[in-house]
Amino acid sequence: MTLPEFDPAYGLWGLGLYSLLAATLLPGGSELALYAFLRQEPSLVFAALGMSTAGNTLGGMLSWWAGRYLPRWQKLERLPYLAAFQRWGSSVLLLSWLPLVGDAFCVAAGWLRLHWLPCCLFMAVGKFVRYWLVAQTALPH
Repeated sequence: MTLPEFDPAYGLWGLGLYSLLAATLLPGGSELALYAFLRQEPSLVFAALGMSTAGNTLGGMLSWWAGRYLPRWQKLERLPYLAAFQRWGSSVLLLSWLPLVGDAFCVAAGWLRLHWLPCCLFMAVGKFVRYWLVAQTALPH
């Protein structure tokens, strides 16, 4: 019995979807998914980097959107990382890839009503750099 041939395009879309879900408050390790994909399909490194970055950035923007529409509760104004946003603005989202706090950064940026475009760009750059580093460990040298 032979297995059906794997179409890498399905894997790319799955990688993008998994990266999107991992960027929300749902648990997931999109780095491991990218690593595993690139071990199987190293020739698709640029497509895999693009799909992972796009999916994870879109997930971060969903968190931004959720924060944007949270009520303006007084209790949230005392959170420690809000001072970083007041000082650095949307550039804090370069760190949106960090486990646990990265999701909170995305929600906080929306809650603070930071403009969506710089938030999206900073998220994308930070997430791309992380995925690029993962790709460097996955690819044969």
